[in-house]
Amino acid sequence: MAGSQDFASDPRNAAVKIYLNGDLVAREDARVSVFDAGFVLGDGVWEGFRLHKGTVVFADRHFDRLYAGARAIDMDVGLPKAALAAELDRMLAANGMRDGVHIRLMVTRGLKKTPNQDPRHTISKATIVIVAEYKQPSPELASTGLSLFTSTVRCSPPDMFDMRLNSHSRLNLIQALIQAIKAGADEALMLDPNGFVSSCNATNFFFVKDGEVRTSRGGYCFNGITRAHVIELCERHGIPVRLADFTLAEVYDAEEAFVTGTFGGLTPVRRIDGRDFAGGLPGPMTARLRRHYGDLMDEAAGVVSV
Repeated sequence: MAGSQDFASDPRNAAVKIYLNGDLVAREDARVSVFDAGFVLGDGVWEGFRLHKGTVVFADRHFDRLYAGARAIDMDVGLPKAALAAELDRMLAANGMRDGVHIRLMVTRGLKKTPNQDPRHTISKATIVIVAEYKQPSPELASTGLSLFTSTVRCSPPDMFDMRLNSHSRLNLIQALIQAIKAGADEALMLDPNGFVSSCNATNFFFVKDGEVRTSRGGYCFNGITRAHVIELCERHGIPVRLADFTLAEVYDAEEAFVTGTFGGLTPVRRIDGRDFAGGLPGPMTARLRRHYGDLMDEAAGVVSV
């Protein structure tokens, strides 16, 4: 079994320098304090990026989401957007990285004077860590797909725990994933509070029926940048797409399904709750959108198709 976050190991990662509050340090020296708000509370936000053919693709959207998340929790990142983007570029250049790299940029509220949740007990600037690794999705996933299991853990509404924030606090999503793993699946499919299909534990969910691409309205799922790109690609290429409330019964009747995320792009789904999709993987619509998304990444990287 393999989840959408599975990757092929790369020995080059052992020598990659990690960004820690302005310094570039060896992997074994990349440490934060036990009093850091991220460790104590999961108090912080993060962002995932991809370095593709020399360019951090869709960087503006990712930085916008990061800073919006920081504002939502009233946290000062400590650097303006342009300065943080320059630090990311500096780290990538120091590591000689140009392609096939996944980046995790994490910001926590900083050091606490004591382990408690009160943000007024913060005694330092925000902690900023950037981990860049040579990391590609497992190539087998394109043909084997994911098995999903519908979890009893629901996606939460914005007034309880906003799924649209890339928060370090992920325990509810980990619970859903553990439930899926125990059931013999790869990832968890999650419903919203009203019982409609919303999201997976780490990715956004789409399915296809009668040539139409379908996904949730978006109020209870991740604010996925890849999700937004897929919707835009459908509109650009004349593919019918509908955002609505869909039941599990409608998903079970689908012709194909896939999940989306910055790391994996579009990953096909082979089975949901023991129900297999007919035909090979990826399905024809998933394959078409995977090609369009690959072209979009090349376009963002300034690569001209011949």
